[in-house]
Formats: sequence, structure tokens, C-alpha cells
Amino acid sequence: MTSTLGVFTDSPARHLVCRGCGAQFPLAAQHACYECFGPLEVGYDAEALGRVTREQIEAGPQNIWRYAPLLPVGTDPASRVTLDPGLTPLVKADLLAKELGITGALWVKDDSANPTHSFKDRVVSVALTAAKALGFTRYSCASTGNLANSVAAHAARAGVPSTVFIPSDLEPGKVVMSAVYGGDVVAIEGSYDDVNRLCSELTETDEFEDTAFVNVNVRPFYAEGSKTLGYEVAEQLGWRIPAQVVIPMASGELLTKIDKAFSELVEIGLVPDTEWTVFGAQSAGCNPIAVALHKGTDEIVPVKPTGIAKSLNIGDPAAGVYALESVRRTGGWMEYVDDDEIRAGIELLARTTGVFAETAGGVTTAVLKKLVETGRLDPSKETVVFNTGDGLKTLDAVAGTVGPTHRVKPSLKSVREAGLVS
Repeated sequence: MTSTLGVFTDSPARHLVCRGCGAQFPLAAQHACYECFGPLEVGYDAEALGRVTREQIEAGPQNIWRYAPLLPVGTDPASRVTLDPGLTPLVKADLLAKELGITGALWVKDDSANPTHSFKDRVVSVALTAAKALGFTRYSCASTGNLANSVAAHAARAGVPSTVFIPSDLEPGKVVMSAVYGGDVVAIEGSYDDVNRLCSELTETDEFEDTAFVNVNVRPFYAEGSKTLGYEVAEQLGWRIPAQVVIPMASGELLTKIDKAFSELVEIGLVPDTEWTVFGAQSAGCNPIAVALHKGTDEIVPVKPTGIAKSLNIGDPAAGVYALESVRRTGGWMEYVDDDEIRAGIELLARTTGVFAETAGGVTTAVLKKLVETGRLDPSKETVVFNTGDGLKTLDAVAGTVGPTHRVKPSLKSVREAGLVS
């Protein structure tokens, strides 16, 4: 694969840097530090970022690429592998706030409005644009569902073959949505963590040397796509950072990158210097990061995931320790909720905002409720909660609890007998 800085000449990115020991490496298909085996992320030229203005961003396209001057790839539109996601709705949630006793402004960042109906379109667009620059000719991933949907769709539009790997027990909607794009869909008899380990092994084989696994060998670029959620929220609020955010956690990377986006905006001078508090949300069936916080430790003990929130079922979260750091640094907290609470969260969000979330959104809404009830979240401060996927993908989660409220015959008499008219 290409590994020289040349393919990134128009980018503010300068190197990969280890989040553990700080060692630097060229911009290449590498995700682990050769010195300490820590995870890598993209390092930028501070002066290049400092030249970016609000006006420059606002004049950009109506998608994530308006933030290309802050990303490692995509400055040239011709270089992009993308479905042009982003600029999803920031929904004012007044009725939800009233029901929960929140007096400050409450918003739902609804990323189900992306092309494949999840926030994964952001990370995949950035990762595959990097993969194209690095010379990869097949696209792949290990996925709990949404990522596979997005990789398959991006590959279809780009005319590039794809092979996505998923646990065999995924929700049917997510399986169909991956398969319909025509690439290979490989169902593995095991958990997401088993799938991820297999994909890591495949990157070392000759048969997959030309394959970009978006969340393995090009992961540093993939992770940067999540920052666009933070950038967008700040811009949609009139270039300011909300006081509190509640973010679902699987690997923990989304939470860390939204936090990073806020920090970058302050450092660049695009938003006023302010404080914000980060809260994390997990399912009780897969809660190793939250449990570590509750125990006051940095040791995250892997778990075998259970429960209905399958998109969050990563039992060995790669960025968990960094999510802990973000939450502790900002004075936040993490909570987890069980399946019944998740279902109630889905219904509560839908009933008060018109947003039908998948199970991850039910987790976030239910955790918001718990944070208010336990006094962890300040109800008087402006808060943004993140919905990362569409409820149509996880219909089974609530199919047994919602349905017709009345059954009548096609006659006015029957309608009257049901109490619908007097």
C-alpha cells in the first residue's frame, strides 16, 4: 500500500501518533504503535488548523465535507469515497425535557437521517477516502450491523468490491441492509469481538493485503470521521459548545472523538472557550466501561455481551480507557440500563420528539432519564443527546410492546363501540 505523505499533501494531517506513548509514524495503513502497541490517531499541523474560519466552513457543501479542512482526507472532492453524509437534524426536544424535568434547552442530534441511517456513514466516508488514497482495492469491516450497512453501500456507489463480517445473530433488518448492495456478507458464529479478532488476522494474510478494513488497518482515519458530529452540533448551535452531552458507547471511540472535536474547536478559536461535561451510555448487557468508572478503576474487564442493544455490544472496547479519561476530565458520569429500560427509552423518545431510534438511541434516552433522576446531570443546563441510528433497523425490540391501540370493523357503529367517537 501507499504509505508516503504525498497522498495527503493537501491535508492538515501530518502523522499518526500513539495515544499511549506519543510515538509518531507516517500517515499509512497502521493502527497500532510499534513501540508500545497502543492505538494510533491522526496528528495535525496546528498552524494549518488555525487558518480555518467559520466563513470557510459555512461556504462548504451541505455535508461532512464542509469540515474537510479539519479532517485528514477529502480536501479534493474527486478524492472522496462517500455518500455525502452529515448536517443531520438537531431536534429541539421540549416535550422530552418537560417529561424528564429538564429546564434547560434539550436537543437530540438525530444521525438516523444519514444515507444508511446511522452515524457510521461519517466514519466510513473518511476511512474509505483514506483507503482510496492508500491504494486499497477492496473494502471491508468487522461490524455489529450499522458499519456493515455503510461499508457495503459506499463500496456499491464507488464500484469497489466489499466483504463485510458480522455476527450471525444480528437483527434481520441490518443483515438485509448489508446484503442488498451486492457485496459479500460473511456471518460469523460468534460475538462482535470474535469477528473483530478474525478481521485483524485477515489483514495479515496475502489474500486480504489489498483490503481496507475500515475499523482495523485504517482505523485512525475512520475514527476521525466521528469528530464531524461534534463540529456540527457546535455549528448548529451558533458556534458554541453545549454544556452537557450524552453519548452512547460501544468501543468508546464516538465519545472520545466528540470530546476531541470540541477541544479542537476551542483551540482553533472557532468557538468560545468554555467548559462542557461528557456523559456515557451503555446497555446493562454490555457495560464494561461504565462498570470500570463505577469501580473507580482504569481496568476494563471484557464481558460477553447480551441484550437487545446489539449495535453497542462490544465486550472488549478498544477506546474504553480514553472514554473514561474524557468523562473524568469533564466531570461527567456513565450509566447503563437494562432491556426493559431501553424499550421504554425508544418509546419515550418517539412519543416526545417524533424520532424513532434504534436500540442504541433507547439506551441514550434511558440513561438521560437516569442521570436526571440520580442528580448526575444538571437539568438547568443545555444538553445534547445523540441518536446514532434508525429504529426501522431494530423493529423487533419494540414489536412486542407497541401496535394497534384499537381493532374495529369497517363501520361507524364499531368505531363508536370502541369509544373513538361519541
